[in-house]
Amino acid sequence: MPDLLLELRSEEIPARMQRKAAGDLKKLVTDALVEAGLTYEGAREYWTPRRLTLDIRGLNARSSDVREDIKGPATSAPEQAIQGFLRKAGLSSIAEAHVHSDPKKGDFYVAHVVKPGRVADEIIAEVMPGIIRNFPWPKPMRSGAESARPGSLQWVRPLQSIVCTFGSETEETRVVPFEIGGIVAGNVTYGHRFHAPEPIIVRRFEDYAASLEKAKVVLDAERRKQIIATDANNIAFANGLELVEDEGLLEEVSGLVEWPQVLMGTFEEDFLSIPSEIIRLTIKTNQKCFVTRKPGADTLSNHFILVSNIEAKDGGKEIVHGNGKVVRARLSDAKHFWLRDQGDLPDLDTLKASAEKFGLDLSKPLDQRMAKLDALNVTFHAKLGTQGERVARIRTLAAELAPIIGADPALVDRAVVLAKADLRTEAVGEFPELQGIMGRKYALLQGEDASVAEAIEDHYKPQGPSDRVPSGKVGLTVALADKLDTLIGFWAIDEKPTGSKDPYALRRAALGVIRMLLEKNIRLPLSTVVKDADLVSFFHDRLKVYLRDMGARHDLIDAVLTPDADDLLMVARRVEALTAFITSEEGRNLLAGTKRATQLLAAEEKKGTVIEVAVSPDLLALDAEKTLYTAIETASRDAAVAVAGEDFRSAMAALSTLRAPVDQFFTDVLVNDEDPAIRANRLALLSSIRAATGTVADFSKIAG
Repeated sequence: MPDLLLELRSEEIPARMQRKAAGDLKKLVTDALVEAGLTYEGAREYWTPRRLTLDIRGLNARSSDVREDIKGPATSAPEQAIQGFLRKAGLSSIAEAHVHSDPKKGDFYVAHVVKPGRVADEIIAEVMPGIIRNFPWPKPMRSGAESARPGSLQWVRPLQSIVCTFGSETEETRVVPFEIGGIVAGNVTYGHRFHAPEPIIVRRFEDYAASLEKAKVVLDAERRKQIIATDANNIAFANGLELVEDEGLLEEVSGLVEWPQVLMGTFEEDFLSIPSEIIRLTIKTNQKCFVTRKPGADTLSNHFILVSNIEAKDGGKEIVHGNGKVVRARLSDAKHFWLRDQGDLPDLDTLKASAEKFGLDLSKPLDQRMAKLDALNVTFHAKLGTQGERVARIRTLAAELAPIIGADPALVDRAVVLAKADLRTEAVGEFPELQGIMGRKYALLQGEDASVAEAIEDHYKPQGPSDRVPSGKVGLTVALADKLDTLIGFWAIDEKPTGSKDPYALRRAALGVIRMLLEKNIRLPLSTVVKDADLVSFFHDRLKVYLRDMGARHDLIDAVLTPDADDLLMVARRVEALTAFITSEEGRNLLAGTKRATQLLAAEEKKGTVIEVAVSPDLLALDAEKTLYTAIETASRDAAVAVAGEDFRSAMAALSTLRAPVDQFFTDVLVNDEDPAIRANRLALLSSIRAATGTVADFSKIAG
């Protein structure tokens, strides 16, 4: 079967857009071909800084014929209706139609129309211009002489050529011709813009990829990443160093080069007095370079690794020299920021009111920055006030949380008032991603308690499912207060997540709260700090997602999670115990018996059958019901004691003793006895089974 090769070559595509764009191209093209009646065996996308490529294997040479039945008017319909039917069906005479009969509507015309399939070349040429013209680039641009025309082609960078060839291995491939924006699809591409600018004739994918490789273009992005990672590690190792790996930077750099050449540069050791985080970000952000360190060391070395797109004749000496000059200039700026942040602000007299409000010491640089943050009235959110007002709210909330978590209130308060101070430092102004990290460093420099410094960094955590939670109690308290204030505040102004939109990352904040409570075994009744029932429900939804991701069954979560549940740690522990119980033989058997009792009871309740409020022992006539009554009394008592002690496994064990008595009851006892009093009493016995198991979970919601 034939294969299709498509390449869209342009000026440089931003690295952050390449992977998604290639995936979009694959989906758009394959969806369009399938919709047009073609099938294919496989498709794979490729991308470089200057091209998006699609290799589709085993594409049908022709779409299948399509049979369509077009229903027409009744045979007795007027001539005008019949002529309209003929035009719609493409028939020249009513004799070409078929007559069908309907018992109710009588005879009517039907046209059996066969639409012949089309050759794939024709379909490809038809769908491609629309895909290219409407390609979902975030910020497309117009270019060239065509750009002045209304509706001219927009592309992320000027589109330069299109390759579109089609054919099987046993035949000569052919160009599928189409035109868009003055560019006609052909079979010519070009290699590396400096090393191999000559035209390359393309037939099918194998020779296309091989020809590009000879022309200094590595087509496969994953292979480019592998080349960069391997060569970077090797050059570091050869110099007695190890690479500081950075997957995000590796992805970005692989999107900047078609022919990766890995080199090593240096900078003066004096710059190593700057924190490693600042050095790494300075070099990464400005020069897209990797940093290195001595094996096993925490601090960086003064060697960096860069990736060039040119195989230089001098071995890369000039490239290294040029990058080194820029790196030194940027590190000089960074050192300036670092030192200035440790000095006094020039307007300390204007900060006294703010310092008094938060109990700050204006002889300390970080305290000065917090006072400045408050004095400037820096807005947190238009409806939620300034950063200073937010810190005051977090301070109040953290004071409530500290005794619950067991943190030192004084240290918590000090950590809160300094937590946002580094937002006014020059280092964070240059690199916002260093929020918290720089606060910790500056706090240690001015002699703060280690737990306070740690809390300043950790109060932003966890920032995602793979991020760690704060390790210390002070950090946990501040982090919980920070995230709860965010959620409470945005709920108060009705700025909640909707659908896929969550501009303030409120789902992430709620998940962070849940992870801290569960992973650090914190008993925090939400109702003590969260007064909005809708927000509690939001926490429940996030908890369900979290527990399902941890492997819990949704029905077991629903069996435990009631609308008024506000102790999320206890919910999680109940789900864990219920999961272990329900997967055991006793649990499965008890579930079956309990569900039978619950269903029978629910059916009688629906009918309005009289059910006694409590069981009357005097009306228990059979041994099986007497035994069950005694077992329920014992199990209920033992389960309640275990639940009160938060020992949910023991509560489940207590309930498991009901398994045999429940089974025997349904074997020996007819619930719907002719005597109304006995029937009502036996139904009360079933009700007590439901009540006993309900101390742990609602068994009626459990599947099985």
